[in-house]
Parts: sequence; C-alpha cells; structure tokens
Amino acid sequence: ADNSEDITFYSSIISKNTTIPVILTEPNGEIISVNNVSFDPDTVHRLTDKLQEEFTKYPPIAFDYNSGNINFFYYKDSRVFTQLRELLNDHIQSFFTDVINSASVPVIITDSAREDVVAYGNIDSTNVNDSVYINQTLDEMAYENDPIKIDLADQGPRFIYYKDSFLLKQLRYYPYIMFAVIGVFLIIAYLLFSVARKSEQNQVWVGMAKETAHQLGTPLSSMYGWLELLKMRNGLDQNTLKEIEKDLGRLQTITERFSKIGSEANLLHENILEVIRESIHYAKARTSRKVKFEINHPKDRIIRAPLNRYLFEWVIENLCKNAADAIEGEGKVSVNIFEDEKDKHVIIDVNDTGKGLQKSQFKNIFKPGVTSKKRGWGLGLSLSKRIIENYHNGRIYVKASVPGKGTTFRIVLKKHKDLGEKLEENLVNKEQA
Repeated sequence: ADNSEDITFYSSIISKNTTIPVILTEPNGEIISVNNVSFDPDTVHRLTDKLQEEFTKYPPIAFDYNSGNINFFYYKDSRVFTQLRELLNDHIQSFFTDVINSASVPVIITDSAREDVVAYGNIDSTNVNDSVYINQTLDEMAYENDPIKIDLADQGPRFIYYKDSFLLKQLRYYPYIMFAVIGVFLIIAYLLFSVARKSEQNQVWVGMAKETAHQLGTPLSSMYGWLELLKMRNGLDQNTLKEIEKDLGRLQTITERFSKIGSEANLLHENILEVIRESIHYAKARTSRKVKFEINHPKDRIIRAPLNRYLFEWVIENLCKNAADAIEGEGKVSVNIFEDEKDKHVIIDVNDTGKGLQKSQFKNIFKPGVTSKKRGWGLGLSLSKRIIENYHNGRIYVKASVPGKGTTFRIVLKKHKDLGEKLEENLVNKEQA
C-alpha cells in the first residue's frame, strides 16, 4: 500500500507540476519520463554528462517500483525560483554596495565566524588578503562601534563592521575649531579696541600737554620782561633776582617738557650720573630738611645712556618728590645707580623710608588718577611710566614695598658703554704708569 502511494505521489509530481523540471530514470540512467525540461525528450534518452550535472545539484530520490525495480527521481530549481534567487542576490549585492559606498565610511562585511570577507570598502585594498591586518582592523572597528548583524536568505548571518570616516572625525572637532576662531576674533577685536582707546588717550594727553605749554609760554615771556626791568632798578637785592631767574628758568624747562610730549623724542648719549645729580639737587632744595637725599653709584665711572634730558629729569624729580611726600617726618631718599651683570643696562633704584604700598597697588599706582595723597591728580607716575617706556624703551616698576617701612621704584635703561669703557681704560693706564 505504501509503495502504491509513493508511486502515485511521484507520478502526480511528474504529471501535474508546471514549474519544477523533473526526470524519472532507470538505475542505468535511461530516461523514463520528464516534465518541464528545456531539452527535447525525443532526442535525449539518457541522463549523462552536462545534463546529469545539471540535475544532480540535489541528490536524486530513489524509490522501489514494482517490488525490486528501483527508479530515480531527479529534479532541479524551477526557472521562476532561479530568477527570484538571482534577483535576491542582485539586491543583496546592491545592499552591500550601498553600505560600502555610503559617506566614505570604512566598512568590512564578514561571515558569522569573521573568517571570510564578503565585501569591503574605503580601506587599503592591498592588505585585504592579510589576515593579521583584517583582524586588527575588525578589532578597531568593533571597539568604535558594535557590528551590525544581518540575516540573508541562503547566505546565513553576516556582520557589518565599520568605523567613523575621516570626514566625520573632522566634523567632530569642527565646533572646537569654530570656538577657537571666534575666541581669536574676540581677542583681536579686544586688542584693536584697546589700541584705539590708548590712541585716543594718547591724543588727549598730547593735546593737554601742548595746550599747557602754549598757555605757559605767554606769561613766561612777560615775566622775563619784568625781570629785566627789575634788574635795571638800583637798590634791589640781586640774590633775590637770581633766585627769581632760576625759578623762571625752571618754569621754562617745565614748559619745554610739556611741549615735547607727543613729539618724537630726541635721545642723546647723556651722562646719566650727572643728569640724576642735577635733578636731585633741584628736588633737595625744595624739600624739607628732615628728608635726607643720598646718591650711590660706581666711582670713577661715566655711565652713558640714550636720554632725552628734559623728560628724564622730570621722571627723577617725580620719583624723588613722591618719595619725600611718602615720608612723614624724618626719613631718607636713596638713589642707587649700578649696571647689570651683562653690562648692557643701567639700573636706577629710588628708595624711600616712607609709609609704603600694599602689593595690590603695585600696578595700579601707574594708572592716571590713582594717588595716595590727599591732594594731587595722580598724573606724576603715569607720566613717568609713559616717558620711560614709550620714549626711552625702558621699564619702570615697583621693585619692593613694605607698609610702614618704605618703597623702592626701579628704572631699567639700555646703556651706551663705549665712553665708560674708555674712561675706565684711561684710569687703569694712569695707575700702571
């Protein structure tokens, strides 16, 4: 009964199916019956060679026909199924191509065991056959991003390994670059604003100084005229007239100082020791006798530096006057002049025994309007800083200060050493002689 049912089933497949190619043969390959085949059954009578290879993709089904007569049932995929499979493979290949070519992302598609590379893109093609390189690259990709698992018909599971493209890595740092560019732009804008503000301040300073010099010029000329009239009168104290003349000369010097603000400084190689001595002598004569002045400098030396004499004297007088004002009662103002170890700079320290400064005041003390005096405009040190740094290319700063003990201001200038060396050489030669 079972045998009869099998025969009926296979006969039904041969006779009724309209798509699957089937062949029924004898054990020796003799064709008994066919259906849905592409060859002519009248001319082909045996399953051999290419035809046999074509129909043995799947193992044939053997069945016992009529008690011991074994026949074989051969079949292969239908044309529709083959076309569908080819279409599916095309879609799979197209999917792989789209994945590989998307956004220039480095991609490797492997089988489930990570042994075979199914497809790849945007990696070095010369190293695809290098298993060490592939495994290392797969590890790097898996570290950056979890691989994507896909299941494909008739191909089993596949894994897509990928990592960020070079463009994406650049875009990741783009915001930081933008912030940096914006920061640089803001810094440049701030610097330009500061330069513009300082330029405006300089114009105000220059305008004020020149206007002051102009206003002083007219009464000064008149005072010189009145002084000459007084000299022609008999019976007047000549010493008094000489002192008036000195003060007028001093006023003339101050006027020249103001007139030089904003002009190009004419620097001459002056003997800095002589300039400082004259400045201190003038300040000493107009300061309380309770304040002692002291100058310390190398003996038998002429130290020359590029100076504008009128402006530099103004700085020394300002520092000495501030030092004397800081001393409440008796005290001392010391001016120490020396050269640095490399013999390239001359250093002037103006030290007082006054009330001193807080450390927070060290930088602010040079700003216009900042003063520790009850009366004063706070312009002396600001002018001094401008004269030393802008006109003499030097430095002036608070070297040290202790509240209640005193303050030391330091000036650093480039020196002109040729004449000093010659004088020292002459002194040595005289001693040897």
